[in-house]
Amino acid sequence: MYTQAAVLYQMHQPTPYADSQPLTIEELELSGPGEGEVLVEVASAGLCHSDLSVIEGTRPRVMPMALGHEASGIVREVGRGVSAFSPDDHVVFSFMPSCRRCAFCLNGRPALCENGAKANVAGTLLSGGRRFKNRAGQELHHHLGVSAFSQYTVVSQESLVKIDPNLPLDKAALFGCAVLTGVGAVVNTARVEAGSGVAVFGLGGVGLSIIMGARAVGAYPIIAVTSQERKVELARRAGASHTIVIGTDIDPVQAIKDISRGGTPYAFESVGSAEVLEQAYRATGRGGTTITVGLPHPGKLLAIPAVSLVTEEKSIKGSYMGSAVPDRDIPRFIAMYQAGLLPVELLQTHSIGLADINPAFDRLARGEAVRQLLSFN
Repeated sequence: MYTQAAVLYQMHQPTPYADSQPLTIEELELSGPGEGEVLVEVASAGLCHSDLSVIEGTRPRVMPMALGHEASGIVREVGRGVSAFSPDDHVVFSFMPSCRRCAFCLNGRPALCENGAKANVAGTLLSGGRRFKNRAGQELHHHLGVSAFSQYTVVSQESLVKIDPNLPLDKAALFGCAVLTGVGAVVNTARVEAGSGVAVFGLGGVGLSIIMGARAVGAYPIIAVTSQERKVELARRAGASHTIVIGTDIDPVQAIKDISRGGTPYAFESVGSAEVLEQAYRATGRGGTTITVGLPHPGKLLAIPAVSLVTEEKSIKGSYMGSAVPDRDIPRFIAMYQAGLLPVELLQTHSIGLADINPAFDRLARGEAVRQLLSFN
C-alpha cells in the first residue's frame, strides 16, 4: 500500500524551516505487517522537541528517516503471531519497544530495553526490518520504531498499548511521550512524596507534564522556571504554585532557594541543556535529588562540585521515558486524566496538517508552541 509521510533526508538544514523544507512530504510504499507486527492508521501525532533535535542534528539519527514518535491510532491489520491486538483497536505508540527478554525488561525496566535501544539507534523495527520505501525504491529508516508522521505505519506489537476507545484520539497521542515522560519522571523515577517541594526547569510538553504529575501527588511548593513569559499562565493552570521567569537580573537558583528555604527536595531539568541541568542541581536542597529528562547533545558534559554528592548527600538521576512500564503506565495516566487529576488538554496549542509541518517546527524552535498535533484528516 501507499502512505503520505514526512521524510527527513538530511539533518542540519538552515532555519527557517519554512524555507529550507528539511521534511519532504511524499508518497511512500509501505509493506504489510510481518510476524509480530501491526499496521496502524495514525490518528494524531505530536510534534516533540525530540523530533526537532533530530532535524537540528543535536540528536543524530541514521538517514533518511520517516520521522515522528508521539502518536495515537487505530489498528487496521495484524501480522502472524499477534494476539493482543485486533483491527479497530485504539492504541498509543511507545517509542521504546521492549523485547521482554533482556535483563532490563525482565527486571521491570523496559525503558532501558537493550534490544529496543539497538533497534532505535539502527532505525529499524524490533525485528531489524524496515517497511518504508520511497518512489526510487530506497529503504527508509523508522524513527524510534514508530514513524508517526505518516498516515499509515507498521510497527512491532511491542511498540503499542491498547487504550480506552472512549478517549479522544487527539488527547490520546499526548500520552505517548509528553505525559508518559513527565508524569512518569515524578511517580516512577523520583517517587515524589506529598508535601515535598519540586522545581521544574523548562515548560515544554514534558515540563508541564511534570508539573501536572507533581500536583497530582500533592507536592508543594511547585516552582516552574522558564525563559518565556508566555508560558507562565500555562504553568499555573498545570499546577505550579510559583513561577520564575529568567531575566538578566534574576538568578533562578537563588529564587528557588528563597521560596523553598534552601532548595527543593526534587528538581527536574526538561530543557536538554547541560547548563540548565547544572542550575537544577544547585537548586536542589541538601539530601535532595535532581532528575534530568532532557536530551542534550551527546558531546555536552556536566560540571558539578564532586564533593557535594557526599557532603550534601545529593544525587542525580536520569529518567528516560519516565522510567515507565508503558502497558501499566499509559492506561493509569489516562485514568488519572479521566478522573480530572491531569489537565492534559493544556498541552495542545496548535492543530496542523502534513503540509504545515516545516513551519510548525519553526514555531516549536521559537518556543511559541507546546504540542502541535498533526492530523491526516
